[in-house]
Amino acid sequence: MRTKENELYKKQLKLTSIQRQVLVGLLLGDGHLESMSAGRTYRLKAEYSKKQEDYLLWIWNIFREWTRTPPRTQKRELSSGAIIETIEFTTYSHGAFRFYARQFYKDGKKVIPKTIGKLLTPLGLAVWFMDDGSWKSNYHRTFIIHTDGYTKKDLSVILDVFKKQFDIDIALHKQYERWRIYVKTKSAQKFRQLIEPHIIPLMGYKLGNTMPKK
Repeated sequence: MRTKENELYKKQLKLTSIQRQVLVGLLLGDGHLESMSAGRTYRLKAEYSKKQEDYLLWIWNIFREWTRTPPRTQKRELSSGAIIETIEFTTYSHGAFRFYARQFYKDGKKVIPKTIGKLLTPLGLAVWFMDDGSWKSNYHRTFIIHTDGYTKKDLSVILDVFKKQFDIDIALHKQYERWRIYVKTKSAQKFRQLIEPHIIPLMGYKLGNTMPKK
């Protein structure tokens, strides 16, 4: 419900540097921006499995002042008929999110923007990895980021960003007609060192417990 007090409060909200970095990581991953005002304002929605409640709460605390209520749990039925429990939150609708919506969405579909090199930081990359990344295997000793929703053309933009911005070599691997990012083994340690300071304990398993530290 709109009130004068609520609208005045929303007007003084501004995204902090950390919020902007986390937002970029979320939009590369599982976060979504929604508009109910024909693109004038947007709100951020984050939803995860109840098993990842600590991660969701970490994100929510970063955007806490942008929300009216704490995260809520709900049950969702999958196409298979299985019932899962999720936890989610949404922010206020606000014009501050409009720039990011215009970067990350084209014709209603999420894309990787050509400006990603200017937007992506180690923190944002860590959030993307916590959303969609995983330890490849003890044999391969490297990492992958599952990017099922993106086209090869979208992901080609990322190749240069990883190399030029982070000096990390990656490749695109196709699996079941979908593409994913594969961190080349020679860059695995550097990738880990870049994102590890930002990985919360709950998601540390994605780094691989047997990954050697040098």
